[in-house]
Amino acid sequence: MMLTYRYLHNLLFATVVATLLTGCGGDAPPVETPSNPFLAGLNEPIAYGDVTAEHVTAYGDIVLERSQEQLDAIKAVSDPTLDSVVVPFDDLSGELRKAMSNSWMLYWVSPDEATRKAGIENFQKLEAWSLGLYSDKALYEQLQAVAAAGGLPPVEEKLISDLLLAMQQTGVNLSAEDQARFKALNQEITDLTSQYSTNMNTHGLVLELDAEGADGIPETLTSRYATDDGTIAIPVIAANRGPVVDNATSEETRRSFTLMYANRAAEQNLEILDQLVAKRYELAQLMGFDSYADYTLSVKMAENPENVWDFLNKLTEATADKAVRDLDRLKAFRNKHSGISIAEPLSPWNLGYFHNELLKTEYGVDPEEVRQYLPLAPVLTGMMEIYQQLLGLEFRAVENPSVWHDSVELYEVYEDGKLIGRFYLDLFPRPDKESHFYGVPLTPGNQQPDGYEIPVAMLLGNFTPGSDELPSLVSHSELRTLFHEFGHIAASMAFNGKYAMQNGSLPDFAEAMSQLFENWIWDYDILKTFATHYDTGEVLPEETFNNMLAAKTLISGISAQGSVRLSMYDMELYDRYDPDNPVPTDQIWRNLAGKFAYSGYIDGTHPQAAWIHINTHPTYYYGYLWSRVYAQDMFTQFEANGLLDTDTGKRYLRLVLANGTQRPILDVVEEFLGRAPNNEAYIRSLGLEAAEAPVN
Repeated sequence: MMLTYRYLHNLLFATVVATLLTGCGGDAPPVETPSNPFLAGLNEPIAYGDVTAEHVTAYGDIVLERSQEQLDAIKAVSDPTLDSVVVPFDDLSGELRKAMSNSWMLYWVSPDEATRKAGIENFQKLEAWSLGLYSDKALYEQLQAVAAAGGLPPVEEKLISDLLLAMQQTGVNLSAEDQARFKALNQEITDLTSQYSTNMNTHGLVLELDAEGADGIPETLTSRYATDDGTIAIPVIAANRGPVVDNATSEETRRSFTLMYANRAAEQNLEILDQLVAKRYELAQLMGFDSYADYTLSVKMAENPENVWDFLNKLTEATADKAVRDLDRLKAFRNKHSGISIAEPLSPWNLGYFHNELLKTEYGVDPEEVRQYLPLAPVLTGMMEIYQQLLGLEFRAVENPSVWHDSVELYEVYEDGKLIGRFYLDLFPRPDKESHFYGVPLTPGNQQPDGYEIPVAMLLGNFTPGSDELPSLVSHSELRTLFHEFGHIAASMAFNGKYAMQNGSLPDFAEAMSQLFENWIWDYDILKTFATHYDTGEVLPEETFNNMLAAKTLISGISAQGSVRLSMYDMELYDRYDPDNPVPTDQIWRNLAGKFAYSGYIDGTHPQAAWIHINTHPTYYYGYLWSRVYAQDMFTQFEANGLLDTDTGKRYLRLVLANGTQRPILDVVEEFLGRAPNNEAYIRSLGLEAAEAPVN
């Protein structure tokens, strides 16, 4: 999953109220000491290696004290202007956002249990205060006064308009009684989302196999998880799912892993999810909306649930025939090689396996052989060289950085010799670490009185680590993930606007900026610059690549419908909830099954118990599909001018990546394209030349 965590911190849009967290903390005054690593000077990197749980807690207290002082001063201004109200409010918001981001990041990645605990508690404390900030009537009136005075430049006018809308979404116009309930609901939602995430990341499930059960699974995995008694104990995590389910010759192994994966944290999280859905519905009703989806979508590109449902239904129809053909192709292959009748359903734990076998048998593509041409170290170097050339940037590795784990790397980003940002790479799994892939913003770029504060971000990954025998090797699918997530890092680095609150994008467009970069891995001239065999140094054969290209859309119909199904599930939870007759969350899977050529659901499993989107990012998932239409359309400019054309890349960086929310997104896309966006490139990417796909 290529989810970007930054939307937990975009205080301008509905995502913040979707994940607002409760506060806690004592009455003791904060102690500001020079030894606290978080109190570094402007653009000095935080010494994460020195951070303790006490530092995290003290940092939160200091930020809260400073923020309250700033807020009091802003509300006391007698003549509200841009400089006396909006600029200091942006400074306040930027510091608050940085503290929240760092707290949540350490909750996700710190090897120290006490620091993780302090991180989530600090985030909750800060988020609770920010909720009060965005529902502060006196602050709202100050901003209204600045807006009413008029005469603002377009960027500032949009900033204040977005701020006022964000405050309206956070209950600023509610009665005192309703506002108290709004805050209480968000506090309750916070506790539930935190419990859900912790359960999901600490489930500890392991599949134990003997040699026969492990047959077919890549040796890179089996050697890593071999035990002293001769068994193989494979953790049931996302990084191991493909290697096991796509390769194990034993159907029982594939089935067992799939069932365990689809039941992670089910015992704890099913009840939590029920409570989350109910409380979010109540919150939406309190705000005057029909559903929680109606509430959150009102500030996104989609605008309302009807537009999302229309988009998803049209995409279902557009991909239906292709999905049927995909399924028939897989079942025919299974029949030919396994003697199983075409009439027999294709079990979810067998889909990836037979797709993999079909690739090897009829296309000459073995994903595990391709993996040998993608050792992570040269892949990273090659990918960064492409981004640097394309966007006109330079990345410099920092020697011996102070980081939270010795596997973490730090890079500085330069443009024309000027430092413009920093990013961290945390790429391998660890016990209790967040288990997916994210682009995580840590500091938003913004103008400070004593200079420009450069943006800082982190790429959080979970690639299979190397061993004494083999380096870390990534699959072509994981390579796509890497190019995608690094696109989010590039977007963070590109922003150079004045206001921290404009660093980010609307959730249903933000993925487009990264999805575009996935296209580079489908060009042989690009791939051959870094795809070399880990042992022999041989370049990935062009014939192999051409075979991969020929098979690219082999199951595009099933894949697209799988994304639609997940998007519809998310929407069913949060748009069609009926408190008087709630549909069990398992039943929703069954209800959706008949809509698609291939449902993918297994009775007795509960994948909704370990799915971060519906926990912290409700009504988000459709955005991956919505964004991809724009991504493929914008990619046509690179197809026309060259995939390494620096002029086009710099234009993309300045217009799209660097925009944040300074200008309306559609205006920016149209300027980059030189025309209105359309869905033609997206249609081609699915192998649906003659079909009509939905237009956003």
